[in-house]
Amino acid sequence: MRSATRPFPCIPATIGESLGQFRFGFAGNPGHTSSVEALAALLKEYTECAKDCGDYTSLIVFYETPGEMAESMKVEEYEQLFWSQLAGLAQRDTSEWPAHIPNDPHEHLWEFCFHEEQYFMYCGTPAHVNRHSRYFPCFILAITPRWVLERFNSSPSRASKIKQRIRDRLKKYDSIDIHNDLKTYGNEDNYEWKQYFLRDDDTAVSKCPFHRFFKKKK
Repeated sequence: MRSATRPFPCIPATIGESLGQFRFGFAGNPGHTSSVEALAALLKEYTECAKDCGDYTSLIVFYETPGEMAESMKVEEYEQLFWSQLAGLAQRDTSEWPAHIPNDPHEHLWEFCFHEEQYFMYCGTPAHVNRHSRYFPCFILAITPRWVLERFNSSPSRASKIKQRIRDRLKKYDSIDIHNDLKTYGNEDNYEWKQYFLRDDDTAVSKCPFHRFFKKKK
């Protein structure tokens, strides 16, 4: 992430890491239920302290990824694990779903919420080759509060320039074109869930895999 010759595309993430504003956690094998329990505990604790961590904070969760899994699993299999983790996380949320966030992830203002906080989810895997910005030696989640992104966008001119620099970096960092689903939250043609897990090619699922779990609690 600190490479001067091949900088990581997400500039706000590099700032957060350099300022020591990231928080880190470790979960077990993502194929085991215990890893969802660990993720829920980590995210609840992080939610309660995140606003004391800085304007560029994110929670980084590393999963135990045995060698055989890292070497043999395909991107689509990691995709299933990712959505399984989010589904389990939603089931373990004891808080009410925010009233202003739609139930249906196919509405453009929807995004994942936990413990009454809105979050952007990023997943990286050992199987990504072409989309190197989504590669990591182990299965990993980077979880960013919506308020971090709102503060970043509070100066539209500055944010626009940085977003263009991010896209310029992506073109150099990845050996594949920028995915068509990378858009801006709030725009009517944007769906956040499509950005959470990007495949290693230009394909994408047409329906949120676990949309039935993302419903307001009665």
